[in-house]
Formats: sequence, structure tokens, C-alpha cells
Amino acid sequence: MSFMLRVRQVKVPVMNDTSEALKKSLALKLHIDEQRIKKIDVVKQSIDARKKDEIYYVYEVDVNIDNEKQILNSFKNNNDILTSPSKEYTIECTGTKVLEYPPIIVGSGPSGLFAALNLLEHGIKPIIIERGKKVDERVKDIEKLIDENKLDEESNVQFGEGGAGTFSDGKLNTLIKDTENRCRKVFETFVECGADADILYSYKPHIGTDVLRVVIKNLRKKIEYLGGKFLFNTKMTDVIIRDGKVLGIEVNNSEVIKTNILILAIGNSARDTFEMLCKREIPMESKRFAVGVRIMHPQGLIDVSQNGEKYCDVLSPATYKLTQPIGNRGVYTFCMCPGGYIINASSEKERICVNGMSYHKRDSGYANSAIVVTVSESDYGNDVLSGLNYQRKLEDKAYKLGNGLIPVQTLKDFFNNELTITEKDDLKIQGKYQFANLNNLFDPVITDSIKKGIETFDKRIKNFKYEDAILAAVETRTSSPIRIDRNANLESSIGGLYPAGEGAGYAGGITSSAIDGLKVAESILKEYRGDTNEQND
Repeated sequence: MSFMLRVRQVKVPVMNDTSEALKKSLALKLHIDEQRIKKIDVVKQSIDARKKDEIYYVYEVDVNIDNEKQILNSFKNNNDILTSPSKEYTIECTGTKVLEYPPIIVGSGPSGLFAALNLLEHGIKPIIIERGKKVDERVKDIEKLIDENKLDEESNVQFGEGGAGTFSDGKLNTLIKDTENRCRKVFETFVECGADADILYSYKPHIGTDVLRVVIKNLRKKIEYLGGKFLFNTKMTDVIIRDGKVLGIEVNNSEVIKTNILILAIGNSARDTFEMLCKREIPMESKRFAVGVRIMHPQGLIDVSQNGEKYCDVLSPATYKLTQPIGNRGVYTFCMCPGGYIINASSEKERICVNGMSYHKRDSGYANSAIVVTVSESDYGNDVLSGLNYQRKLEDKAYKLGNGLIPVQTLKDFFNNELTITEKDDLKIQGKYQFANLNNLFDPVITDSIKKGIETFDKRIKNFKYEDAILAAVETRTSSPIRIDRNANLESSIGGLYPAGEGAGYAGGITSSAIDGLKVAESILKEYRGDTNEQND
């Protein structure tokens, strides 16, 4: 039987990017006639933009060709040409124990959803509880926050179906080395639920918040079809533990749901839940994170710097990722949203924080990114909840600085330590805002680090220190300030408790969170088999 070859570093000029051009370049690389190529599957597409006058797409492909073994033998010492590895995600379900009650998954973000999906596809039916609302109802609550500055503390950018990522750019890139094809499993599921197929190979895949809302709803329906049960507007208010093992949870300060398996996929903003877990002496520790501001530039400025004028109208809106050590701290850009918006991401009354988001088309005309500075125990103390309280302190200050609205400032005035006075009223910000002096927000060392970082980034991206760039504050939810301890089997020292995803401190984005959810389910399936007694139905 014929097998596929994996061929890397196949270059095609951006201006001539067609399937015919790819086929021709592939044939040249393999030293064969084009007619021998039967089928091409794109595995990865990236960009070589080192020379601004001639930019290339660089492809990695699986190809079916006549007499593939002969070609493989003739390129024995060429790392660009090899046997195509399997793309299939498979796991061994070796569990023998029977669950007395259905597993409970707390949180319907990527980690919780993919833990649920993995369990269901192997015969275990969990209950997924979510403190927020279904995505359509959630959209209405967020619109009230944006238009009327009215916050629902249980239904907002942080809480609700799909988690915080639902109202982001929907970026899917990750640094995880995916030898087990978990990433492929996640992406194929997203495509099945409505995402564009190009996320399977794009070098910087994204879905966009508008499409992601559809994907999340379809994923919920898939989980329900397989036998999963969702409980929205249902908040875990206590964990019942006896003799070092989970026996159940309390929800909404009233009802008890029994379980022996509890997956904590709570997200990094579930501060009241962290406080409850701390009281219950669940083993956890504070961890480092980063804080800062959002910076917004005209997208065209970024496009010209990254791709050159020749390609501005040809390529998708350009992105960037920048990092620089400043003293003993790291300063870096985070969650860059091309063609996007800054959005009010608050989840607590009288506190303000911001995030970035983009729609699928990324067509707002403006780019935004967080510029953040690493902070540690030397900044906020060594108590488990110190980092969490540090975040709150900054959000308190931002709220007061903006008189209850998002505080913003031009870059020029930030550097000059002057209050911005301008008539600008068309900023690409989802939420009400007010001009303020952001120099009054952070400790001086953080402010100084942000400024030095921007000056350094200006040497890498032309006009990054653009005087009319807009800064918005405060960016605090870069990652969880807490890590919930777990062992090599991904289980807490509390038997049956499995911390998962970004909130638990083991992921940093949609894809890595989803992958962690798959891994937690795998661990459970090594111990339990899929014939749960559904006593809670």
C-alpha cells in the first residue's frame, strides 16, 4: 500500500500562491514530474518575511506520489523529506474501576469542555457546571457592560459558556510540542463545530470571537448528544472532603451533588473559588504572572513594519510578539489582536481590567496588544492569595483613575506624565472609557519597565513608539496567580480532585487549556472505565 511523504520547506511566493504553484515547487524540491503527484495535504503554512521585497509562504505538506519509497530512499539524509507521521489522536483506556457517581467538571472553558468530550467518547458521562450563562445570554450581558457600563458579576467576559477565550481573538497558537496529536484533536473538533479548516495548518491559527461563539454552542450540543449534562447559572460554593477524598460539591450555597471525581477547570478569574479552596486547605501555591497595559496602533503601521508596503493589501493583518529583559524583570507583549478591539474584561464590582479581542475578519483597522511586566512575591507577598489581592489592588486603582470607566491615555502623554486632553471619541474600545494619567496606576518600577520596553520595541517595529498610540488599563488577567498542586497523574493529594487548565496554573491560552483537559481525562480513563452509575440524573 502506498504511504504519504512529509515534505518540509516548500516555498511559494506570496504573490503567486496557488495550488498549482505549490505543486510545481513541491515537484522541483523532489526532482520529479508534477504528474506523479496524486494528492497534497497542507500540514503547516508559515511566512518567510525576512526580505520585505520578496515574501514567501513556507509549506509543510503530506504528499501521495507514485513510488514513494524510491523517493524516500533517494533523500535519506534530507531532514525535509521523511515518512509522514500519524495525525491520529489515540489513547489507551486501561481503567477497571467503576465510578459510583458521574464526574463533575467545574467550568465550561476549553479545559472543561475537552475533558468532558474525552470522557464521553470513552463511555464516561460527566456533569459540567458553569457559574455563568449560555453564550447567547452572555452576549447580552456583555453588551450591557459595553453600552451601559452595567456589570453582571456572574456573566461577563470572564464567566460563562466557553470561558474567557470566547470573547478574545480566539488565537490557537501554542508552544506545546504535540507528539500525541492532542492539538490536532482540538483543532479537528473546532472545525467539526464550525471553525474554518485553515486552522489545521495556519502558522498563527485563530477563530475570532464571532465564529468562536458558534463553535462553542455546537461543541456543547455535541457533548449533550453524547450524554454530557450542563448546569448553567450553577456556582460551586464548597467542596465536600472526607478522609482526604472528594465526596461531592455544594452549588449555589444550597444543593449538594455527590461525586468521586472533581475536575477543577475554573479559569484564572474565579477568585472567590480560590478563596474557598484555600479555606478547605486544598494544596496550592502562588505563582508569578504579569501586569501592564494595552497598547493600540493603526493596523497599517504594524503591517508596513512587519511585511513591507508591497504586501500590505495581500497578507492578513500582521502580528508581532516582542520580549525584553529590563533589569530583573521580563517585559513582553501578550495576546496581540490584529484588526481588533480593546474590551472591558471586568468581573468584579468597582474594579476595571481590560483584554483584547478580534472578530474573524480582523478588520477594525487597529491592532492592540498587552505590554506586561513580570511580577513576583517581592511585589505582592508570599501568601497563597497575595498575587490575587495584588491584581485586585491594581483593578481598584484603575477603576478610581477612570471614574468607573476604562482609563486611557495617549502614548505621548504617558511618557510626558501628562493628562491626555483630546476630542478622540472613536477609539476601538468595547466599553466606556475616560482619559486619565496611567503614571498614577503602578509602582514606579512597573511604569518605568513599561516605558523602557516600549522604547526597545520601537527598535524592532518601526514607529512602535507612535505618539498617538492609545494605552488602556489595566491588564491583570495574563495568567493565574495561583497553581493548584497535582502529581504525575494530574491528581491533587486530595483523592479524586483533578486541577486542570489555565486557572489551575497549567496552561496559557485556548489550545494549551484544551490539551490539558484532554490529558486530565486520559489520566482518569487509566483508572476508571465507562459504565458510570448515573445516580444524579
